[in-house]
This record gives sequence, C-alpha cells and structure tokens, in this order.
Amino acid sequence: MRLAPRGLEPDRVLRKILPRSLFGRTLLIVILPLILLEGVALQIFYGSHLDVLSRRLAGSVAGEIAFVLDQAALHPASSARIFAHAGQRFQFRFHFHAGETLTPRGLPHVFGPVDTDLARALRRDLNRKFSLVWNGPPGMIRVDVQLATGVMTVDVPRKRLYVGALYIFFAWLAGVTILLLGIAILFLRNQVRAIRRLALAAEAFGMGRDPGPIRPEGAIEVRRAATAFNRMQDRIRRFLTQRTAMLAGVSHDLRTPLTRLRLAIAMLPPDIADTDGMNDDVTEMERLIGLYLTFARGEGTEQPQPTDIALLIEDLAARAARGGAAIALDLAHLPQAVVRPEAMRRALSNLLDNAARHAHRIVVAAAPEGGQMLRIVIDDDGPGIPAERREQMLRPFESGSAAGTGLGLAIARDIVAAHGGTLRLDTSPLGGLRVAITIPL
Repeated sequence: MRLAPRGLEPDRVLRKILPRSLFGRTLLIVILPLILLEGVALQIFYGSHLDVLSRRLAGSVAGEIAFVLDQAALHPASSARIFAHAGQRFQFRFHFHAGETLTPRGLPHVFGPVDTDLARALRRDLNRKFSLVWNGPPGMIRVDVQLATGVMTVDVPRKRLYVGALYIFFAWLAGVTILLLGIAILFLRNQVRAIRRLALAAEAFGMGRDPGPIRPEGAIEVRRAATAFNRMQDRIRRFLTQRTAMLAGVSHDLRTPLTRLRLAIAMLPPDIADTDGMNDDVTEMERLIGLYLTFARGEGTEQPQPTDIALLIEDLAARAARGGAAIALDLAHLPQAVVRPEAMRRALSNLLDNAARHAHRIVVAAAPEGGQMLRIVIDDDGPGIPAERREQMLRPFESGSAAGTGLGLAIARDIVAAHGGTLRLDTSPLGGLRVAITIPL
C-alpha cells in the first residue's frame, strides 16, 4: 500500500488550512454549520416550492401565447384587435414580420431552470417553430414564432416568469446571516479579548515583569483562570520576598564569622608565617559565598526598565579590557531593551569573564532580530566546549576547570530565561566557544 507524500497528509493539510487563532477557529465552527444549514434550506425551498412555481409560470406564459396565436389564426380579420387586447391583458407586445423566416438560435442558459421550463412549455403548447432571445429589450424576453406568412415576435415581461418572493427570501436569508455573524463576532471578541489579556499577563509575568492583578471577565472558565492566575502571582511574590529576606539573613550570618576570622588573622603576631595566604583564603570564601547567594537569590526584586544595551556592553568590555583581554565590539544601531539592568549586567559580565579566562581574543556583536528580539553573540578563540558537554555545562556547579565554581553559565542562562530569552552554546568561527543570547526588546 502506497502512503501519501509527507507534505500531502490530511492532518498536515488541515493544519495549514485551518485558522491558528482561537477567534478564527471558533468563528469557523459558527460559520460552517450556518452555511450548510442555508444550503439545505435553499435546496428544500427551491426543490419543493420554486421549481413548481417556475414550471407553472412558464406553462402559463406558453399557454397564453399559444391561445392568442390560435385565436388570431381562427379569426384573421380580428387579429389586430386580438393582439391589442392580449397585449393589455397579458402584458405582451406583438410585432409581426411578414415574409420573414425564423432564424434558428440557441437557447442561452440563464440563472435557474427558467429557460428550460419555458422552452419545454412552448414546445408542448405551440406546435410551431420558435426561438427564445433572453437578451432582448430591457426587462423583456423575446419569443420568435414561425407563422405561415411570417414571424411573430412576442416580448414577454421577465417578471411574468420569476417569483418575487425569491428575492425577498434571499434578502431575508442574507440579512439573518449577517446579523448572526455580527452577534457571534461581537461575543467571540469579548471572550477572546479576556483570554488574550490573560495570556499577555502570563507571558509578562514569566519574563519577570509585574502585570498586576487581572480583572476576571468573560466566560466563567476564563474568570476562574484569571482568578487562579492572580492567586499564583501573589503566592510567587510572597515566596520571592520571603526567600530574599531569608538569604539576606544567611548572608549576614555567614559573613560575620568570616569578618571575625579576618580580624583574628590581622591580630596575629608578625612572626606568624603565611598570613597573606590566610587572607586570600578568607577573600576567596567571601567571593564564593557571594556567588552562591547570587545564584540562589536570582534577580531579587529589581524591576525591568528601558536599558541601553550597547552602553552596558561597552562598559563591561572596557572593564575586561583593563584586565588584559582583547575585545572587539560590533554594536551598530542597537535599540533599547526592557530588561533588569543589574541582572543583565551580571549575566553578560559572567560570560565575558569566562571568555577572558580561557581566550586571548573576544568578539561581541549585537543586532536586532525580527524587529522584536535582540541577539547578542560572544565569540572567543579559547579551547571551547565539546558539543556533547555543552548542555551539561549550563547546569549549576558544572565547571570546565578545577578553579571554577560552575555557576557563571548557569546564572547567565537563568537570567536570560527570566527575561523570556534563550542562551545557546555553539562553535565559534574564531575556533573557541560561541555564546548566543536572544532576548525580547
């Protein structure tokens, strides 16, 4: 059994055709049954009512034409009076073309079976050659009938063959459809607006911003979701506040004995050897404690604000250059981004410090991407990270060297993720490691 090509699978085709938004899909659910219902109603109405009326009207017109011509043939002397009386009675117009012969014409098809019904009725009642001309005088249908002495042209009003209620029915059907669609769109917009507001608030909260409480509105399910989201925001805020307060206390409790230890070292007799090494150990312990607390604390309560990313990168690059790193920048025409300045500074500083420790040459490039994102790329010529270890190196306490703590990349990735962005590791064109950051503007 042959399978359908991958690009022509029914589910893939449907996914491409169907609207992606909730509003579009719900509107489609409303429109499709409505169209099907109208189609069935039209078929039933036409099949059971209009078709019968159309045949009867055509039969009436054909019978009247045949009766008038038969009466004129039976009473030649009174034919003029017969035609005049029939024109007033039946709203026909008669024109006789003496000596002419009927030229065969096709029967052009018009909307509906009116032409077929009229032609069938004329063949049944006239017993003469005839032709129909639908594009005759305005508002008229021309019937040419071959008589013994010429051709009789009968102009029949179109309204004699059409049902006036048909247009009223179509207008009513169109009006009801438009009204129902308008009501459906109005209600759908209100429901989708509440869902969209909830989605935007959740996205903003996930990026570390404070959207504030959402007013519950819309359907009861959407109201429950908004209420649950508000409660979740409150719980997370309380948790962050309590964690920040606890970590501040832990920091104080840990630094106090270190300070006493440093004072004790300073009060040792001068003849004690290696006091400098002891001070260095205490300094390293303080640095490690600060780093661990920074990782555990996360971003704290800092609020996002428009930040000049180019100026931030230039400041960090100048500091790294003072430490001996060779850094090249490519930061042309960078827009401001809404970020937590200190958190983003910490993330970029960690990345530049890592690159400076392992490489001689560093290139930092940044540019807008797609109009809504900002891409920052840090390349170096260091030893890099093997592809199979890159995901592992983004985990906390995973270090590529014995002297590292394994928190630099983990802190940077968490900060970028909290801004709604991504951090990826790749091979640099310089031969070392490439760190690519993408964050929303």
